[in-house]
Amino acid sequence: MNNPPPAPALSVPFEIFLVAVPGLERALCDEARAAGFADAVVGEGGVVIHGGWLEVWRANLELRGATRVLARIGSFRAMHLAQLDKRARKVAWASVLKRDVAVKVEASCKRSRIYHAGAAAQRVATAIREELGAPVADDAPVRVMVRIEDDLVTVSIDTTGEPLHKRGFKQALNRAPMRESMAALFLKQCGYDGREPVLDPMCGSGTFVIEAAEIAAGLKPGRERPFAFEELVGFDAEKWRAMKSEGGGKATGLIFFGSDRDAGAIRMSRENAQRAGVAELTRFEQVPVELLAAPEGPPGLVIVNPPYGTRIGNKAPLRALYRNLGTALRGKFAGWRVGLVTTDKDLAQATGLPFLPPAPPVLHGGLRVTLYQTGPLGKR
Repeated sequence: MNNPPPAPALSVPFEIFLVAVPGLERALCDEARAAGFADAVVGEGGVVIHGGWLEVWRANLELRGATRVLARIGSFRAMHLAQLDKRARKVAWASVLKRDVAVKVEASCKRSRIYHAGAAAQRVATAIREELGAPVADDAPVRVMVRIEDDLVTVSIDTTGEPLHKRGFKQALNRAPMRESMAALFLKQCGYDGREPVLDPMCGSGTFVIEAAEIAAGLKPGRERPFAFEELVGFDAEKWRAMKSEGGGKATGLIFFGSDRDAGAIRMSRENAQRAGVAELTRFEQVPVELLAAPEGPPGLVIVNPPYGTRIGNKAPLRALYRNLGTALRGKFAGWRVGLVTTDKDLAQATGLPFLPPAPPVLHGGLRVTLYQTGPLGKR
């Protein structure tokens, strides 16, 4: 049995699991290590780190690429539902959950003698309700996650709530939007570190541009949104306010550029940038790719998530779009690197850009997308 002590201090370490978008586990691990989580290692479906509740708060506040942050509060073996019921009652629920805050319990079963996830969730929910007295509800603000694999039960608390890509700023959305967490890790895979300009020539709702500007300005992605951990035992509002205020942004002389042929996309991007507090660092203009030109100043990174054909439109006319994009980039962006996200290798090749070997595919909205990158483009 591996449970937390009855009244854990904020600094008592335990295992923390950072959920990743499938295919971006390694990129998330690199981000976690760069953020000071030195023991981060890739696990199945995400990244494992260790720390106390302060590290849980900081991971939610600062990590751009994680989907959510799970606090693993207990583990034990259970071969049948009666055993699960008995051992779930011994978990130190009162050290983490509040009696007056409702919880929801979800379970998954894999290669285990307990195979009915619904029954497993019900047993754990009953244990919490009867041992702690906390109400159980489908719309509860706190979620308990039970994973049963090879008869090993792992109990976690979802400390995030709404997924981390929901920063609270992007209210206006175009079709097939790129999630902020994915955009951040694609930027990282392209070598972006906040010290060069970024341009997205098909910016949609502005995700890549706004994310790049926030990184350059040192703005924490979770700075304005609520989290589930605020409903847990031991949460200290004063310490949390202090953590959010540390390093609250930095000056940058860079400008980040977005363009799109659609006037509505430009309007959405500007509104989203305003809400995110980076309107002064961003420029959004209505420009078709045929008229695309590099902005004045040093070269940087062009990153783009064009239509795929499998979701918007169809493949045949998209070849011309990709071809025009490649022509503009090859002709007018000497010294710039390019990152292109698409589902289709043929469409990527239609650009005529000198792509390096691609990154592993990433699951995005039921599709597998791949990041294609170039080195600095040469002069024509």
